[in-house]
Amino acid sequence: PSLGIQIYLTPNIRIRRRYIMKRISALALIFLFASVAYSQSEAQKKKITDDIIAVMNEQSAAWNRGDIEGFMRWNSEKLVFVSSRVTRGWQPTLDNYKRSYPTKEAMGTLTFSDLEVTVLSNDAAVVLGSWSLQRANDNPKGKFTLIFRKLKEGWRIVHDHTS
Repeated sequence: PSLGIQIYLTPNIRIRRRYIMKRISALALIFLFASVAYSQSEAQKKKITDDIIAVMNEQSAAWNRGDIEGFMRWNSEKLVFVSSRVTRGWQPTLDNYKRSYPTKEAMGTLTFSDLEVTVLSNDAAVVLGSWSLQRANDNPKGKFTLIFRKLKEGWRIVHDHTS
């Protein structure tokens, strides 16, 4: 049954319809570009995370060889190391490690675990994790927070808070 209502499309309605379609198309394109940008940034975050995990794997491998200087290779010259006290600089931190771990036996076997990498930007990330040493007579362990910066030499630790 017809109610007797007739709808006539006038030129104005057709123009409005084209206008709305153009707006919808533009929004769809914006959404598409945003999706591509997001996926690229996610891929970039994954690469940064993988690079930082690789640095930490190289650190633990150096430590487990008894190579403290190799372990320290990934630290910035301007490193701030916080544990029971604050140490500023690469060399003073290296000297503290050498005093605390004079032999490979004292160093034990280092394991990092529970790693959480938070990428802050293309050149900065924070890593939260756990460490443990397996030694003949004990098994010390603790937590750490590292701030990594990408410098011209590559990813370097600029701040290390270990407990």
